[in-house]
Amino acid sequence: MPTQSIGIPCAYANGMRSVRATPLERALDLPGDQLIPDPIGSLTHAITIACPRREVWPWLAQMGAGDRAGWYSYDRLDNGGRRSAERITRDLQGIAIGSVFPALPGTTDGFTVVQYQPESSLVLGWTPVANTAPAVTWAFVLEELDERRTRLIVRARGAQGYRFHGLPPWIGVALIRLGHFVMERKQLLGIAARAELLRSTGDGGIRRDAA
Repeated sequence: MPTQSIGIPCAYANGMRSVRATPLERALDLPGDQLIPDPIGSLTHAITIACPRREVWPWLAQMGAGDRAGWYSYDRLDNGGRRSAERITRDLQGIAIGSVFPALPGTTDGFTVVQYQPESSLVLGWTPVANTAPAVTWAFVLEELDERRTRLIVRARGAQGYRFHGLPPWIGVALIRLGHFVMERKQLLGIAARAELLRSTGDGGIRRDAA
């Protein structure tokens, strides 16, 4: 699915380290939305990264806990204290529909790739019951502003039947909104910092071993 051009206003495309999505971005139809057409909640954040999207994509492709690159967020909480990778690992770049990005170290389940278009969009899904529709989707969309800047837009959506730790929706959604913002902000800042640092050093930053 091609990424739709959204024409980010200049005020939001100047490299500011805000993760607030614009009203236009929040209203935009993104890849993966059709998997949960009537969500119980939808959260959208975004950041401008001073790199072309082909240089941001590898950081997304290698995400996941444990033997993967980490989530670039608070590693003590979601990566067993292991520091998220600061290099691109070639061996982790080959993804496909059904590829699993472990949510936590030592687990064999987690987020599964349900849609992707290289250098454009990656949609992860969490499915608590096998062979059912995702209860949660997590979409990462790369919108290239120009040859040197990319807008990374991230959206999480929860299906109507989803219950966070079994809590009623009016409690669960509020907790998710707060926790997701804290973790997502750290993740977006982490991806931007890594991609921009790698570009500034100009050393390619690609390893063949595990991150």
